[in-house]
Amino acid sequence: QVQLVESGGGLVQPGGSLRLSCAASGNIFRIYTMGWYRQAPGKQRELVALITSGGSRNYADSTKGRFTISGDNAKNTLYLQMNSLEPEDTAVYYCKASRPSLDEYWGQGTQVTVSS
Repeated sequence: QVQLVESGGGLVQPGGSLRLSCAASGNIFRIYTMGWYRQAPGKQRELVALITSGGSRNYADSTKGRFTISGDNAKNTLYLQMNSLEPEDTAVYYCKASRPSLDEYWGQGTQVTVSS
């Protein structure tokens, strides 16, 4: 069983930055694909960024060039650095650990609100 705990959300003005963290209950980055997803009110949950166990990174078109996903194996922590935030980035952000066709785990989410 993998436990994931997100933190770092909050209220930020447009153009500002935030860094989200996802603490995992063990050294899982070498075998799990880790991802950040978000869900805005009335919308479906969508992929923001992911990083594979091999280190490959993928981003949603809407976040390319603004968001960066990274992981610290020593701290068992996944990060999402978010720059140039826009009101459209407002959502609950979730961390996910997955192995295709095997298992997946979600964190409880952290709220990000971009507003002046």
